[in-house]
Amino acid sequence: MAQAEHEQVRMAELLAAVSLATDLGTGQPMGHALRTCYLATGLAREVGLSAQALHDTYYVSLLRFLGCTSEASADAAFNAGDDIALYSGFAPSFMGRSSEAIGWMVRHLAEGQPPLTRARALAAAFADPKGAERTIRAHCEVGQMLARRIGLGDSVLKALGYAFERWDGKGLPNGIAGEEIPASCRVAIVARDFDLLNRVWGGETAREVLLGRKGKAYEPGVLDAALDHGSRLIAETEEGSIWDAVLEAEPGPQMAIEESRIDDVLTAFAHFADLKSPFLHGHSTGVAELAERAALTSSASETDTKLLRRAGLVHDLGRVAVPSGIWNKKGSLSDEEWERVRLHPYYAERILSRCGPLEHLAEVASSHHERMDGSGYHRGTKAPSQSAESRLLAAADAFRAITEPRPHRPALSSREAVEELNRACAEGRMDVPCARAVLEAAGESSRAVRAAWPAGLTDREVDVLRLVATGLSNRQIAAKLTLSPKTVGRHIEHIYAKAEVATRAGATLFAMDRGLVGA
Repeated sequence: MAQAEHEQVRMAELLAAVSLATDLGTGQPMGHALRTCYLATGLAREVGLSAQALHDTYYVSLLRFLGCTSEASADAAFNAGDDIALYSGFAPSFMGRSSEAIGWMVRHLAEGQPPLTRARALAAAFADPKGAERTIRAHCEVGQMLARRIGLGDSVLKALGYAFERWDGKGLPNGIAGEEIPASCRVAIVARDFDLLNRVWGGETAREVLLGRKGKAYEPGVLDAALDHGSRLIAETEEGSIWDAVLEAEPGPQMAIEESRIDDVLTAFAHFADLKSPFLHGHSTGVAELAERAALTSSASETDTKLLRRAGLVHDLGRVAVPSGIWNKKGSLSDEEWERVRLHPYYAERILSRCGPLEHLAEVASSHHERMDGSGYHRGTKAPSQSAESRLLAAADAFRAITEPRPHRPALSSREAVEELNRACAEGRMDVPCARAVLEAAGESSRAVRAAWPAGLTDREVDVLRLVATGLSNRQIAAKLTLSPKTVGRHIEHIYAKAEVATRAGATLFAMDRGLVGA
């Protein structure tokens, strides 16, 4: 049941939910970020951090990987289509010596691919020594932007910009060292690796590796605290519900927001999911807007309209569990790839059902690929088992998706999209009244009038920004707009300055947040 308009909602519950999604996006078991948070908060208390630093440590450790989808497509291409395998496989070596990182790449980059494919992937990696810095810079910038949209404080935002630095100054993206690194980051980095390495390697091997990084990647005092108290703290998380343990561990005063502000948080979650592929940018917010208008067209209650809008924002959270190479594939999917796609609504359901304030969204949000005749997924339910809200969201998602370009097909025109929905209704796959409401709502949206572009962008800058958001290079943008690459570069410089971003991922998120991309 939806909350009352002025009810206070705990921020920690919402952020714990998105931390489950970042686990999926980085190839970690769900609950890894929660354990990291519990461990980091305990270590922060052991080393005597200030109240503010303790508070920041809790949130930074939950959100350290909030930017993990920012470069997912590029990283997938780097690893034969699988960004998740890259992130999970590389994780134990990331804070180690450069020889560890190189060794992992030589052994595992594009693993399972033909020798020539692997050789090309390695050659591309070594030919781009700034690639890791570029990826981490984008990750940090996007994490900060999403955290700002969520409504977190300046000290947390600042710390997320230094989330991958090292004690010895050899980290990324800024190369700062020692106590220049926010205390919350210094603790979160050790806590994450303590949990990760003990799970992957266990016991003495993990301890030996951690000690080898003392004074290099890790602050010595924090590592000592982890070695002394970490096993006890992890054991505490295994005694009951890790979710409950993390909520109980939140330092006071607990952060809360008005229920009416949940939309801002869920919009950040939507952008997080849609950054997974250039073909998805703006999809979730577009579905939410269309579903809301269709609900109003159908004279739905205020409660049901809010439910549909919010379910639309989070319906695709589970996409982050699927490698970007699958979402970006131009050809037909293999049986294995198709099975992974079919699971993404299930993952969305699992994330949402864990979180009290979002639990009521889980059934509707995870039903967006169900069909009236039982041919949909992930449950394969038929009409009698589907709520009216689920059917309407499915129609809104279907219409929005077919009017957006995908790697294997161009976007359908409005006329073609209408025919497609009518065909689905005639074949018994889609609810007729819901499809009519969506089509009516889509027709109204096409007559919307724009007053001005955000941040003072010009028409041409918006044209360039939209193409940047699709992942095109400067040269490709120049060809599409009949400009020189140099002119495109100047436009991008102006866009960065006006949007106050420093990376293409940041510019893409700016465009998504301002409704400049999508159908």
